[in-house]
Amino acid sequence: MYKSYLILFTIIVFLYTINMGNDMPYQLIMENNQKPVMVEVTETNGKFQLLVNKKPFYIKGAGLEFGKISSLAEHKGNSFRTWRTNNGKQTGKEVLDAALKNNLMVTMGIDVARERHGFDYNDEKAVKAQYERIKKEVLELKDHPALLIWAIGNELNLRATNPKVWNAVNDISKMIHEIDPNHPTTTTLAGMSQQEIQYIKERCPDIDILSVQLYGSIVKLPKLLKDFGWKGPYIVTEWGATGHWEVPKTSWNAPIEENSTVKAGNYLKRYQIAIESDTTQCLGSYVFLWGQKQERTPTWYGLFLEDGKETESVDVMHYLWNKEWPINRTPQIKSFYINDKTAYDSVKISPQSTVTAEVTITDFENDGIEYQWEVLRESTDLKDGGDKEERPETIKLKIITNQNGVLEFLAPQPGHYRLFVYASDGNNQAATANIPFMVN
Repeated sequence: MYKSYLILFTIIVFLYTINMGNDMPYQLIMENNQKPVMVEVTETNGKFQLLVNKKPFYIKGAGLEFGKISSLAEHKGNSFRTWRTNNGKQTGKEVLDAALKNNLMVTMGIDVARERHGFDYNDEKAVKAQYERIKKEVLELKDHPALLIWAIGNELNLRATNPKVWNAVNDISKMIHEIDPNHPTTTTLAGMSQQEIQYIKERCPDIDILSVQLYGSIVKLPKLLKDFGWKGPYIVTEWGATGHWEVPKTSWNAPIEENSTVKAGNYLKRYQIAIESDTTQCLGSYVFLWGQKQERTPTWYGLFLEDGKETESVDVMHYLWNKEWPINRTPQIKSFYINDKTAYDSVKISPQSTVTAEVTITDFENDGIEYQWEVLRESTDLKDGGDKEERPETIKLKIITNQNGVLEFLAPQPGHYRLFVYASDGNNQAATANIPFMVN
């Protein structure tokens, strides 16, 4: 009887191993979680592959600055990326420990100074000091078993004119390879151009993987790679909602944010066209952002809302990573109007006039929907490259009626505003949309 149970157990383990596919390597890592893993990039007949302890590892990841680590694991992501070794709230080791606890691997960002913030790459003393600082960071974290890849800097090409930045990146990469032979290096580009690819090839040949960051234009990625002659491996380290620089604007120049349902549809399409389709050079991707941040609005780029609720784009990532939809789906937005106008109509209203907003929501499970409304001033703290922005002021409204997705309120004083709606299904999931409006 004992032998029969042993044989049955062996068969179950064997079948489980087969079914795990690319997720299996990390399960093996967890069994030996006190030692660094060996990560390498291989090429076979022109096809590139990321290996972790000699096992294939395709990145199903997200950018993740604070929190939500356990949620990423629950949706069957297998990795996340950071932008620095110390995010101001957690040390790099604490981040890696949390990843290990959740069976996730980390592309660890290394903060490299940007020319657009005033750093001078002709200043040899400053460049050397940065090199020494980064060396200490690498030495501290290089043996952690959750470490996957080193990402040297973020979008260093953005508004940069001095190509010596790539010499500095190459020197950092060489240093990393000398003290840490177990992990490859990458650096991330904001967009892509022929000149930048040429700089990488000529000045930064030591990096193992190119990383690119594109939003609405990511559907052009396959053509860009071909046109600019990049034949090596790459990762898409940021992609997601249509960028605020890519969308139509109102007559007073306010960018129009897509609602959460339109965003979700674009996430699905963009992944399938630009990432999933490339089985030769692409090693996987990190969707932006597994969390929430203020950038033009509080809802533009995060897959989560400020209160932690999931948007419909989380459903899409679950589907892409698991080939099946989550059990409970997020509500969807069918329509949203202010005074029977959409955001694309450049809504203008008079002070103290009655404003009527109406949103129509559908839900797969026919859950009861709870509606929340908010008016913010149009943001004036406008940065670029993801730099920190302050959330705009919330405006206190005089509400006339608020029921079943219809809101009536008195228009505030003259100015530029946005009306936000949040429609929650009671299962920590919510749809959201906003319309910019101007009070004359």
